[in-house]
Amino acid sequence: MSDLRRVRIPPEKPRHPRNPNGNGGEGVLALRDIICIRDSPSFLMEAHDARSAAIAQRAGFKALWASGLSISSSLGYRDANEASWSEVADVVERMSRAANIPILVDGDSGFGDFNNARLVATHLHRRGAGGVCIEDKTFPKMNSFIGDRHQLAEIEEFCGRLKAVKDSVPDHRFVLVARIKALIAGHGQDEALSRAHAYAEAGADAILIHSRKPDPTEILAFAQSWHNRLPVVIVPTKYYRTPVAEYRAARISTVIWANHNMRAALAAMRDVCNRIIREEGLAGAERDVASLEELFALMGYDELASAETHYLWPKTGTGAAQASRRDRST
Repeated sequence: MSDLRRVRIPPEKPRHPRNPNGNGGEGVLALRDIICIRDSPSFLMEAHDARSAAIAQRAGFKALWASGLSISSSLGYRDANEASWSEVADVVERMSRAANIPILVDGDSGFGDFNNARLVATHLHRRGAGGVCIEDKTFPKMNSFIGDRHQLAEIEEFCGRLKAVKDSVPDHRFVLVARIKALIAGHGQDEALSRAHAYAEAGADAILIHSRKPDPTEILAFAQSWHNRLPVVIVPTKYYRTPVAEYRAARISTVIWANHNMRAALAAMRDVCNRIIREEGLAGAERDVASLEELFALMGYDELASAETHYLWPKTGTGAAQASRRDRST
């Protein structure tokens, strides 16, 4: 079983001007702290690119979920392992540069066998991820809410994937979450619990139990039988009406809001496109979209102006620095 004690480690040096605190040291440690909270649930917000990561951090979220569904969708792929692991890693790196809060990455089924899983985890760790979540399906996987064909991996084989990740990323701060799909595949509590115990022995730091039923009955039943041997993580996409108080009573460790940034963006872009083409103009849509000033603030243009003043034109200032001063004077 993994050691979940909290250890304080100094943060690494800054990596990026828009992420001055870095995300390689303090962020990774923070993710372990978040996953290990037992008395009240923590919340991870979905992000699928640098912009959504920055927005989630500004809203107050303390950690991010790099969603496989959302990243695939943003790249124009279906959530069926059509996006390569290297494409996912590229997105995660951009997210880690845009936000200095920890990222738990949806690693699907590890993109193959033990060798693929350890390769993926190693690269994600290098790109700034605080942890990876791997599900016990065969490769290629299909999104859990599509169809009924969800073939589970053999327990022993999947344990090999988990052990390979642990051995390849020896950083004890990196969090490995084992995602159990037994309930999705139509199996019962006994199968889910059997897998959870095996994955704990293989080195998982937390267990994500997944369901696509519209109520949390089977999730809460699992949590009650599991007795918090490891922290329990849930994704209430389908049972979204459940009050958080029920998760707190069940001692759920972490709740992932798994795809709502992507779905919100989809709805907003659909609506504004329909309105502009219908009205043949921007006047009606302008009040419903973010201002350019909000976009510039989100992307850190003020930092660029400050850097120009310091490095490029230390005496007079120019470019973005001058523009920034003009804006403040009007």
